[in-house]
Amino acid sequence: MADSYASLDAHYIALDRLLIRRSGNLGLIPGATDRRGGKRSYAEWAHVVGIFQTLMYLHLESHENNDILDVGCGTGLLGIASEPFLGRIGRYVGMDVMRDEIDFCRAHYPRPKFEFIHFDMANPEYTPDQRAEHVEWPWQADRFDLVTALSVWTHLNEADAYFYLRETARVLRPGGKAIITFFVLDDQYYATLPQRNADPGRYHRMPRNLWIFDRPAYDSQDWMTTPTASVPESAIGVTQAGMDRLIADAGLCLAHYYSGNWKERPGVYFQDVLILSKP
Repeated sequence: MADSYASLDAHYIALDRLLIRRSGNLGLIPGATDRRGGKRSYAEWAHVVGIFQTLMYLHLESHENNDILDVGCGTGLLGIASEPFLGRIGRYVGMDVMRDEIDFCRAHYPRPKFEFIHFDMANPEYTPDQRAEHVEWPWQADRFDLVTALSVWTHLNEADAYFYLRETARVLRPGGKAIITFFVLDDQYYATLPQRNADPGRYHRMPRNLWIFDRPAYDSQDWMTTPTASVPESAIGVTQAGMDRLIADAGLCLAHYYSGNWKERPGVYFQDVLILSKP
């Protein structure tokens, strides 16, 4: 079935691009075999691009000529969402620990608006053999108007989460924003916990019990993982107290919080989306 879908998808995309009239950036959506990051459906890619393009419009101070850093860019989903806000002189920089994702992006997205960098960092879920120590990102302070991260901090242990949110704050310009997704273990999470069982949830087709964060990630009190995780970094949730400390430690402020539909309630996106600002 997967091979049939990819074959049909190639024909569909070629025809669909001829029909795009008002959302030209959707022409950058890659083919089925290169749509990764937990979302393979063309419709879901287009939908998520629209969600985050709207969030960028709502929270960016300027709607043109922005410099945007996308942490954990994968095969470029948020790059597509960012494209309308780059203007004539803005730049999008995608960074990922997966070298093959970066190789694909360099071949697929047009320069000079799009730039992609492989970041040599170990992650037990994705890149266990890469460099284990914390390393600063290769940009000077106050460099970017926006930092985005889609399903990145949901795979970071406590020490990594602290270090790289500090890096986020460092490279943001004063007044800049960060759009980052999390699994936040807040009151709504606990309120819907009794509903979780092995049946598909209303808002997603994966078993609800995948999203029960009841085991400490290593020796943390606030970073939790699930019973099905092969390593803690497979899925990380953070308690509300842990989230508050994480944001304060980085010197950022919570500007807006969009609860995700993984909690069996309507949400802007599947994961929780936090809009952080740098004073």
